[in-house]
Amino acid sequence: MDELIQAIHTTPIIDNHAHPLLKPSAISKYPLLTITTEAHGPAIEATKSSLSHIRAVNQLSKVLKCEVTWDAVEKAVQAEREKNGLDWEKRCFEGIETLLVDDGLDGGDEVFDYGWHDHLVESPCKRIVRIEKVAENIIQDILESGKITGPEVRFISKFVGSITDALADPEVVGFKSVICYRAGLDIQDINLLEVKTELRKIFEALYTSDAKTFRRIDEPAINYALVTMTARLIQESAAPRKPFQFHTGLGDNDITLTKSSPSHMQPFIRRHPEVPIVLLHASYPWTQEAGYLATVYENVYADIGEVFPFLSQEGQERVIREILELCPSEKICWSTDGHWFPETYFLAVTQVREALEVVLPEHVQKKAMSIPQAIQAVQNIFFHTSNKLYNLDLQLKLLPSPRLLDTSTQDLQHFKTFLAEHPEVKHIRLQYEDYTATSRLRVIPVKKALQVLTDNKALEVGITKASLGLLQNDTLAPGVTATGEYKLRAVLSTLRLGPGQGFASAQAEFYELDGTPAVLCPRSILRRTIKKAAAENLTFLLGFEIEIVFLSRHPTDYQPETLTHAAAHVWSSARALDVPRMIHMLSEINEILSEAGIDLEQWHPEGATGQYEFVLPPLTPLEAVDTLLHAREIIVAVAASHGLRATLHPKPFASKCGTAAHIHLSITSSIGEDKTVYEAFYQGILQNLNQITAFTYSHAVSYDRVKDGFWAGGRWICWGTQNRETPLRKIGGSHWEIKCVDGLANMYLAVAAILAAGTEGVIGGKGLQFGDCDVDPAELDEEGRKGFGITEMIHGSLEGALRGLGEGGSSVREGVRKWLGDEVVDRYVAVKTAELEMMGSMRGVLEKWRWIVERY
Repeated sequence: MDELIQAIHTTPIIDNHAHPLLKPSAISKYPLLTITTEAHGPAIEATKSSLSHIRAVNQLSKVLKCEVTWDAVEKAVQAEREKNGLDWEKRCFEGIETLLVDDGLDGGDEVFDYGWHDHLVESPCKRIVRIEKVAENIIQDILESGKITGPEVRFISKFVGSITDALADPEVVGFKSVICYRAGLDIQDINLLEVKTELRKIFEALYTSDAKTFRRIDEPAINYALVTMTARLIQESAAPRKPFQFHTGLGDNDITLTKSSPSHMQPFIRRHPEVPIVLLHASYPWTQEAGYLATVYENVYADIGEVFPFLSQEGQERVIREILELCPSEKICWSTDGHWFPETYFLAVTQVREALEVVLPEHVQKKAMSIPQAIQAVQNIFFHTSNKLYNLDLQLKLLPSPRLLDTSTQDLQHFKTFLAEHPEVKHIRLQYEDYTATSRLRVIPVKKALQVLTDNKALEVGITKASLGLLQNDTLAPGVTATGEYKLRAVLSTLRLGPGQGFASAQAEFYELDGTPAVLCPRSILRRTIKKAAAENLTFLLGFEIEIVFLSRHPTDYQPETLTHAAAHVWSSARALDVPRMIHMLSEINEILSEAGIDLEQWHPEGATGQYEFVLPPLTPLEAVDTLLHAREIIVAVAASHGLRATLHPKPFASKCGTAAHIHLSITSSIGEDKTVYEAFYQGILQNLNQITAFTYSHAVSYDRVKDGFWAGGRWICWGTQNRETPLRKIGGSHWEIKCVDGLANMYLAVAAILAAGTEGVIGGKGLQFGDCDVDPAELDEEGRKGFGITEMIHGSLEGALRGLGEGGSSVREGVRKWLGDEVVDRYVAVKTAELEMMGSMRGVLEKWRWIVERY
C-alpha cells in the first residue's frame, strides 16, 4: 500500500482546466473568500460555516503557520504576497506539470496572460479558447467599426475564421463552452437563417441604443450555433482533433442547475462522434451521468475538477467513488479550476491527493483492483489521459517526495538504535490480538531480524489466515478454513523492552501477500477508523486504567487462596501494601514498565481481593492500545516470577467489585475543545451503546460485571458528571470516562467501535439528548429515569449484544459496517457466537472460571 500512497503523492498533475491569476493591482478587488465557494454577493457571507471553508482554513493555516482562523489566514496570505510573492505562488503550484488555461473568464486586463504562468510549473502552459468570449469580442469589434451593413454575415465569417485559426495554433490545445450558463446543455441543431435573424436583432438593438460596449450573448439560438459551428470545424479538422470542453454541473447562481446535467448532451454527442468532448467539473451533482457518457461514447471524457476544494472531503471522496463505479480511469482527467488566487491551486492539489489516498486503498482492500492497477488509475487521472487527449507529448517524471519516508530504511535505523541502547535483547516478539482478545505471538531471534531488515525487507513472518478465526482452544469458528496465508508484519515504531529478560516486543499487523493491509486485521481497523475521524477534524487522547487481580498460581476451588493480606484488602487501603512480597512485586512492575518507556500516572489497591489498578498516561489511540497490551504482558510476567497469577477476569468474585479496563477519552476538533462537538460525539456513543458493548463487553462472563451499586457503570444507558454508576462519566470538558469496558475485549476493535459511533454522532450533529444524571439511575423509578432521558438498559448478555450489532436502523450499525466493514463484523460475530457455544458446553461455574483465569 505504501507504493500506492507514494504514487498518489509523486505523480505530477496536468491541470486540464484552469484560469489565470490576478495581477497585484487587481487582487484587492476580489474577496479571497471565493476560493472555496461559487457563491457571490451577499450569499458569500455564509461561506465561513461551510465544511469546505473550514477545511481550507485548517490546511492553509498549517502551511502558513498561523492560527486556525479565517482572519489569521487572510493576514498570513497577505504577508506572503508582500514578502515572498513568487515563492508563495510556486509553493501553491507544487506538483503541477502544466496548466491548460481558459483565459476567457471575466477579468480582462486584470489577469495575467496564460504564458505568464510558465514560471510556476514544469512545462509551458497552453491555451483553452472559450468560444463565447471569442464571439463577444467579435461583436464588440464590429460595434466599434461603425459598419452597420450586414453585421450578422461578418460575425459568422469572423467567428469561423477565429476558430479555424485557433485550430491551427500550436499554443491552443482545446476549446471551451459555457453554454450551460446561457441556454443549458440540451444543445439544439439550429439552422443558419434563424441564427442570422437573432444576430441582426442584437446589432439593431445595439445601434438603436447607441451602445459602446457589448457584454454577453444570452440568446439560446446563437449559443447553440456557436457550439455547433465549433464542433463541425473540429470534426472537419485534421487529426488529432482538439478537445471541446463543456462546463457541466455546479457553477455561479446564474446557471440553471436542472439544465446542467451532461445527460442533456447525449443527442449532441451522437451528432459529433469524432469531436473529443470533455465534461468539466465532475458534472456535480450529476457525476454518475458523466461517468456513464464517458464510458459508452468513445469521444467523451470526464473531468473531476472544481469539486476540489468546493465540496467537503466526504463529498470529494464520493465523487471519486461515483466516477469509478462505471468509468474507466483512462477516460478520466483532473483539473483545479484554479482562478485568480494561487491558494485555489494549493487547496485543489492537496485535497485531491488526500481523497485518492482514502478511496483507492479501499478499492484495493476490497480486491476491486490490485496495487498496480490502482497506481495506473492515479497516473491516468493525473497525467496520461490529459497528455494523450490534448496531444501534449509530455514525459511522466515522478516528483520528489521528501514527505514520504523509505520505511525499510527507517525500520532498520530504528532497530539498530534500539539494539545499541539495549544490547541484552536477543529475541523479538511479534504480538497480535485475535478476535477472542487472546494475545498471540511469533518470536524472531535478533540476529535473524537484523539480517532481514539489512536486506531492505519488512520484518514479517507468514501466518495462516485461520489465525483471525480461532477460538481459545485453537478450533475454528464456522466459515473459517485453514487455507491461505497472511504476512504478520512488525510495526517497529511500537518496539519496547520486555516482557521478559532478553526480549523486546512489537505489535504486528496482518498483510495480504500482495502487500495490502488485511481487511480483518484489528490494528489496521483502528488505524483506518482514526484516519477517517481525522477527516472530520477529530483527534483524540486515550488513557487506560488497567485493573488486575493477583491470585495464587494453583487455586483449588472457586474461592481460591489469594494473598496473605486478603482480609484487609479494600479500595485504596494502605494495608494492601503492607506485605513485603506484594510491595516488592508492585515496585518491580513499575520499574520494568518505566524501563520499557511506560511511565504510570499512578497505581493503587482496588476494591476486590488482590485487585490493583495501574493508570497509564494519555496517548493517541493507537499508541494507547499498543501501550495497554504491552503493559499487561509485563504485569503478567512479573507476577509469574513472583509465583502469582494476574487475571483480567471481569468478575472473579461474585460478591466483590469486578475488573474493568476503563477508558479515559478527550476530543479536540478544528475549533478546539468545542462543547457542541464533544457532546455530539458522546451522544453518538450513548444512543448506540448497546451495539458498542458487543465489542467492549465481549465475553459471556463480562455481563456478570454489569451490576448496579458496584461503581461499574451500572445497567442503564446514561451519563453523569463524576457519577461512577453511569457507563459514561463526565470528568470535565471533553474528558469523559467510558466505564463499560473490560479486559477481555479486543481493544483495537473496541476503541474503533467507540470512535466510529462517536464520529457518526458528530456527523449527525445532534447534541446530548440525555440529561446529566446526578444519582444512581438504578434507584430511580421509571418517571425519574425519563427525566434524564434514560429509557434503555445495557444488554444483559453477549447474545443480546451480538443480535443488536446485526440489527438495522441504528447509526452505529452503519458506522460499524461502514468504518470497520461487513467482513470484520461478520467474522467477529461468528467467532464470538462459536465461543459462546464452546463455553456453554462446559460443566459448571468452576470450570468456566478456571478457563478464563488461565487465559486472561
